[in-house]
Amino acid sequence: MGTRGGRPLSATERSAVGGHKEQDVAWQGFDVADAVPLLLDPHGMVSSWTGGAERLLGYRAFEAVGRKFAELLVPDDAERVPDLVERCRSDGDWAGLLTARRRDGRPVAVMARITAAVEPRGRSSLLVLLSELAGSAGWDMSRAVLEQLVAGAPIGIAIVDTELRFVWSNAALEQFGGGPAGRRLGLRFADVQPGMDAEAVEARMRHVLDTGEQVLDYEHVGRVRSAPLRETAHVLSFTRLDDDRGRPMGVYYTVVDVTERHRARQRLALLDRAGERIGRTLDVVRTAQELADVAVPELADFVVVDLLETVLRGAEVPPDPLAGSDRVPLRRAGQRSLHKDLPRTAVETGAVLSYPVDSPPVRCLTTGRSWRQERLDPLALAWATPPGGRESTFLELGLRSAMVVPVRARGVTLGITAFFRRRQNPFDEDDLHLAEDLVSRAAVSVDNARRYTRERDAALVLQRSLLPRRLPEQDAVEVAACYRPADELTGLGGDWYDLIPLSGARVALVVGEVPGHGIDAAAAMGRLRTAVRTLAAIDLPPEEVLAHLDDLASRLARDEGDGESGDFPGRSVGSSCLYVVYDPVDGRCAMAAAGHPVPAVVAHDGTVAFIDLPQGPALGVGGPPFDAVELTLAEGSTLALHTDGLLAGGKPAPDEADRERLRQALRGAAAALEPSCRAVVDTLVPDRPYDDVALLMARTRRLHPGQIAVWELPADPAVVAEARRTSTRQLARWGLDDLVFTTELIVSELVTNAIRHVGGPVRLRLIRERALVCEVFDGGGAAPHLRHPRAMDEGGRGLLLVSQLAQRWGTRFVPGGKIIWAEQSLSVPSE
Repeated sequence: MGTRGGRPLSATERSAVGGHKEQDVAWQGFDVADAVPLLLDPHGMVSSWTGGAERLLGYRAFEAVGRKFAELLVPDDAERVPDLVERCRSDGDWAGLLTARRRDGRPVAVMARITAAVEPRGRSSLLVLLSELAGSAGWDMSRAVLEQLVAGAPIGIAIVDTELRFVWSNAALEQFGGGPAGRRLGLRFADVQPGMDAEAVEARMRHVLDTGEQVLDYEHVGRVRSAPLRETAHVLSFTRLDDDRGRPMGVYYTVVDVTERHRARQRLALLDRAGERIGRTLDVVRTAQELADVAVPELADFVVVDLLETVLRGAEVPPDPLAGSDRVPLRRAGQRSLHKDLPRTAVETGAVLSYPVDSPPVRCLTTGRSWRQERLDPLALAWATPPGGRESTFLELGLRSAMVVPVRARGVTLGITAFFRRRQNPFDEDDLHLAEDLVSRAAVSVDNARRYTRERDAALVLQRSLLPRRLPEQDAVEVAACYRPADELTGLGGDWYDLIPLSGARVALVVGEVPGHGIDAAAAMGRLRTAVRTLAAIDLPPEEVLAHLDDLASRLARDEGDGESGDFPGRSVGSSCLYVVYDPVDGRCAMAAAGHPVPAVVAHDGTVAFIDLPQGPALGVGGPPFDAVELTLAEGSTLALHTDGLLAGGKPAPDEADRERLRQALRGAAAALEPSCRAVVDTLVPDRPYDDVALLMARTRRLHPGQIAVWELPADPAVVAEARRTSTRQLARWGLDDLVFTTELIVSELVTNAIRHVGGPVRLRLIRERALVCEVFDGGGAAPHLRHPRAMDEGGRGLLLVSQLAQRWGTRFVPGGKIIWAEQSLSVPSE
């Protein structure tokens, strides 16, 4: 057996290089000029030696001549020498690979040719030609062997000359179209493959010709002649061919079809983009539109997403939404087109479409299985016609292929997604599988958005039911409010605002915030707002209102900690609140804050200042007592009370830069309060803010002096009659004669009680606002109590009579004493 590089030759190698029948074919390319010759006698002994042999093997002539040729080879090849000598004597020739051994013992791989030589006297000897293989990639092969290799290769191979014209190609290249090899001769790449970018391919050929650098794995996408209806992908590699002088002769290139790999990569890339772009919001319509946007143009030319009406509302899908109807209504939730003329005939997003019960979309809704048609049937295309359109609309627009995939999530069908192509290549099974993967991913996001829509709508209904639907009418302030809920990713929060009418024509302005989001936060907000209104009804000062709220938050936290949800702290803990009381009689304003941003005051000339208000701790967390501040506001001043979402934008707390932005927004506000309030929120807050935002703006008013009457009365029972007469005259001046009788009774009872039970000076004040207010001040510290006297009791009926005559009555404590007040509804409008 022969060897190659010290190893035995394979059967293929032996058949290619050995045997008298194949040796001329296999070795007609043997370069005799480079071979080292030596002679063997008929017994295989070296009889002649040359200088080349000495350089190759290291033996000098006297050392080699007379030795057996087998001794110059490695043992494996030495055993073959007798057979080779005998074969050459009988067959005349042998060629193959041998491994010789140099004088220093190192092996040398050589190409050998042994042929019989006949001397003139008839004596036969053997001529041996040896050529070293070191540094060679292999042995020289004949053209016939090379042609067998390249012609039978499964990949396309071609050679172009320096003018980029075909001079040779193998049979495998014909699978890409362009005709047989003989027809290609003399043609350029663009001549045989017009559907591919010939300029780009030939540019790389010229680069290889100019530089000699190989271009490997150049991927090209186009339409080859063998598949003109669809795009295919190929990998091309280019190598320059040089002659024996190193001059370029042309370019040798290979072509491999990688369409399936290319399409698989495109599908994975499309699914990756879908994962990134679909479901970024919890809005059903936006999610449906994101699905359509991702699918165009990679998968289809025109995509529509139609959902059931209940899905868009966030409601549960009924068990059988398609029963009992000849046509099934769906609402267009999203659509995307690659071409400008398609939206011209398509319905608008949000419109309702009615599909026949036997149409492909309804069948997909019913069965939950996809539908595909490679070629659209003009006679069966009515289901795809927009309302008021023509049945030929889609064909006129060139839509030739369609798929309909149901939008299913968690076992429920939510709608359908239809894909259309205008391009020549129709949808195939791979396209349908890709569409199903794409829609199934989007369906989960659609269903999540539907569920969130339902929960968020419930929370919004709860919160809006807890917020004031409209602020009460009163004369103390002109008021406007704006509330903007958080976006769908954060969830609804617990911000609130309120305006509460108080006694004596005063009002309380309240803004607060409960930490967290969702229904729990809205419920906690409702509890705190109710508590504030209850505390306001008993006319407590701002710091005492916050103190009671703080106690309430602490108790609620303890109560919730004892229940099943004890792992979660009370929602009210950490809430903030700002409570402001404004008196339109003298313009005095008292306020206190519990962990809440301070209000801003916009003066009549437009300057903006922030009130220096001591910050108390948040509700329920404990800390020092709450402090209040009092100031006097000029008429026409505007108070701006807000939650931290207006400025912080998700930051822990607003900074000075945020306040400056608010100052600029308030300066630029319009004169009208309602548009000013909306403009401030629009300027500072995005449409979908990170946190809830509440802004309450109140422009102060003052009561006209003519609406107020005050009398200082001595502590003498005889003054009661004078107080009645004085009140009667004042009512006459105000045109309130209808209230004279009841007012005389109320004044008489309140003044009499103050003089009888307290003593000291008494002050009587009448205020004509939206109601007639009667106030009696005394220096006592005890609150009167309403009694229900028995039939034989001589007294105790005063407050009972007042409560029956007045619309509201009560007591509030002020520095130096208390005020007992009673309100009567005015039957005539105030001037």
